[in-house]
Amino acid sequence: MKKAYTYLVECSDGSLYCGWTNDLDKRISDHNAGKGAKYTKPRLPVKLVYFEAFDTKEEAMSREWHIKQMSREKKMKLISDFSRKDSE
Repeated sequence: MKKAYTYLVECSDGSLYCGWTNDLDKRISDHNAGKGAKYTKPRLPVKLVYFEAFDTKEEAMSREWHIKQMSREKKMKLISDFSRKDSE
């Protein structure tokens, strides 16, 4: 069974974009190529700063919605906590 991912990327101008996908590597390369992401600014390189894996796309979409409702400060804390956990 294919996993679904909720992800958060940081654009080179500092803006954050959240989405979900079944193919995280392809989505990130599409963002960096300036295609496939209607809400990001075209051709701004992005850096993956957070992701979660889920068993269903509905779970990933729900998490995406919750992240989009967060303030920038809460998103930055989420990124910080994720980075700290990743480095352990």
